[in-house]
Amino acid sequence: MDPSERRYLEDDDTSLMKTVKGATTGLVAGTVWGTIVATWHDVPRVERNVALPGLLRTFRMMGSHGLTFAAIGGVYIGVEQLVQNFRGKRDFVNGAVGGFVAGATILGSKGRSIKTAISAGSALAFTSSIQDINQQTMKHDSGVEYAAYTTKKRPSVDS
Repeated sequence: MDPSERRYLEDDDTSLMKTVKGATTGLVAGTVWGTIVATWHDVPRVERNVALPGLLRTFRMMGSHGLTFAAIGGVYIGVEQLVQNFRGKRDFVNGAVGGFVAGATILGSKGRSIKTAISAGSALAFTSSIQDINQQTMKHDSGVEYAAYTTKKRPSVDS
């Protein structure tokens, strides 16, 4: 495979596969974050024969954060791919719509208020837009291969 073609391998994934990857990445990140939060806030008391309740609270917190992050990742990527396929364009608007829908549905339902839904959706849409705009300007493809390598053998210089 040509090294210049390797850059565009992510384009070969289907929308469903990208959504599953987003949800899986969210699950892993959320579980790690849940572990950190559980360790930071809910320091289990180390006493004789009492470690199990603290451990169960830690697992519940890990699961809760993991599922929330997985839902956000899955909804974000799913809506982004849906909008991209509908519009036929690949720009920051897709991520903004995906971020707003993910924030409004997932975090808004956890907060149980319209104000929280709009705030969370707007925050994720803004963050996604800034990330997409910065990546588009930094990833300008000039066609130059900086770290190119070849599989052809060089002619040996036997003198």
